[in-house]
Amino acid sequence: MSEAESPTAIGPQAYAGWRATALGTITETIEQRVVLDMMGGLVGIRLLDVGCGDGALICAAAARGAIVAGVDADSTMLTAARQRMAQAGFEVTLREGRVEELPFPDDSFDVVASVTVLCFVGDAERAVREMARGLRPGGRLVIGELGRWSTWAALRRVRGWLGSTTWRAARFRTPGELRTLLQQAGLSVTAIQGAIYYPPANLFARLLAPLDPWLGSLTRLGAAFIALGAVKP
Repeated sequence: MSEAESPTAIGPQAYAGWRATALGTITETIEQRVVLDMMGGLVGIRLLDVGCGDGALICAAAARGAIVAGVDADSTMLTAARQRMAQAGFEVTLREGRVEELPFPDDSFDVVASVTVLCFVGDAERAVREMARGLRPGGRLVIGELGRWSTWAALRRVRGWLGSTTWRAARFRTPGELRTLLQQAGLSVTAIQGAIYYPPANLFARLLAPLDPWLGSLTRLGAAFIALGAVKP
């Protein structure tokens, strides 16, 4: 599977196919590590994954001791997430719903995470406010988004120009734009990390992935993935 075919809102089979490639495996491993590290210790922590997809992140968080929940607008993704968690022997609360109107009470979670979701949401400001609403005071929001200035984003824009409705509708943001979104929701940004500095090809991923943490410590320019951590006062 090429980068241009990597999953967005396509379905569980597309995600499985993406992870079956070297590029998909390496890339998702790096992204998940960055997000999990930004969450901090998870033992006994109530965690919500917004746009949980097929449950890869909540399964990894549950393995670290978190009490996990997920929400997604796609019922087929929730079915896949439920199966993944059952096979791993973890309990999970899964709800069908939209990120702009989360089906959970205020102050329900210690950590709320959302990975590559805001770029596909029409009202990102409202979505972030909803995530902040679900956090307890002192809780942490962790988001991971597709970086605006990278070879990956350039290829996605071309796909949109050539007719892909998914990529035509997507909005890629800079670290500064993402920071502003979180701050407008009343959150205090505490960390920004870039990742995925290699072009979207198997060979480059294999060769350059070991350098990714080092590049992330130097700059966010050219990162295909941007992760931010923020705290609710």
